[in-house]
Amino acid sequence: MSLTPGTNPPAPAHAVEARGVVFAYPKGQPVLRGVSVVGRAGRLLCLLGPNGGGKTTLLRCLLNWLQPEKGQVLLDGRDVRDFSPRQLARLVAYVPQAPQSAFSFTVGEIVLMGRFSHAGIMGLAAAEDRSVAREAMKMTGVLDLADRTLEELSGGQAQCAMIARALAQQPSVILLDEPTSHLDIRNQLSIHRMMQRLAHDWGMAVVCVSHDVNLAARFADELILMRDGAVLAAGTPAQVVRRDVLEKTYGVEIELVNSGDGAPIVVGH
Repeated sequence: MSLTPGTNPPAPAHAVEARGVVFAYPKGQPVLRGVSVVGRAGRLLCLLGPNGGGKTTLLRCLLNWLQPEKGQVLLDGRDVRDFSPRQLARLVAYVPQAPQSAFSFTVGEIVLMGRFSHAGIMGLAAAEDRSVAREAMKMTGVLDLADRTLEELSGGQAQCAMIARALAQQPSVILLDEPTSHLDIRNQLSIHRMMQRLAHDWGMAVVCVSHDVNLAARFADELILMRDGAVLAAGTPAQVVRRDVLEKTYGVEIELVNSGDGAPIVVGH
């Protein structure tokens, strides 16, 4: 299967969904309190809110790394627990906050690891796997870095390599945990444009945890504001980026500055 836009089969209207999810870590208070979220195919959804609001925990529930005490996580309308790890890896990809590798793998080797769920019984990469990996590196701009290790890359290059690995899985859903938190402005813009392209051109459901309200409002189709394990607001940037909503979410005074080209700029005081 190619990574070229329009070649993948039509994705379901609701690709990934958390429905009334409640979760608490052992001996702790609930981190998620009845959270419902829908990541739609062809849409970029950004999860926003203060630290400790439950955003990363929600992502881990969507990945089936954590199992809710109550509620359900659905993938293509099926309970995520009904999928084997191999099946899940073919449908859902994950990009961590900080790219790292315990070994000095090259970019090419790391991206090829994304083909593990597609490999044969011996786990050996076939010509098709190498072709898909190469196309993923080309798309993310790291093909020329294929023979370099993560330690030799800038933060932006390393993050693009991890996105390439996720794309090599050929998923219908891609989940990213603060993918721009350690990057400069240029690379932040580049990653956000890439996420938008994955949703709009490739038809993926893209769900991203972010702390940057301004970038999220500029690029995302939908925003969700979380605080203390609950969803305070959900909708389009125009519906969510409001002074009263943001002040309730972040607990600080907010000023909205007219940018003249779309979403207002959020300034905290």
